Amino acid sequence: MSKNIHRPEVDHLFDAILTLKDREECYKFFLDVCTMNEIASLSQRFEVAGMLRDGKTYLDISEKTGASTATISRVNRSLNFGNDGYRIVWGYLNETTEGQE
Repeated sequence: MSKNIHRPEVDHLFDAILTLKDREECYKFFLDVCTMNEIASLSQRFEVAGMLRDGKTYLDISEKTGASTATISRVNRSLNFGNDGYRIVWGYLNETTEGQE
């Protein structure tokens, strides 16, 4: 796959994901599209990112999530030099949580 991820087939996948209405639909779709290991890896990275945001150490994160220091470092690099994707999602999650209180 080329380094340019902005391609019609990726747009099509993302458009499909954006149609999902709830967690159960996400489970059904992602279980069809991804392997269990791929889903576990994605969710692990998201947990690692949250723990890094909370100031946890690599050792704490590795012990809690089972992530390697290479994975933690990669996620940390994304947080510091990436495209702000994690921050965007956390902002939406915070809005959702605040709206439920």
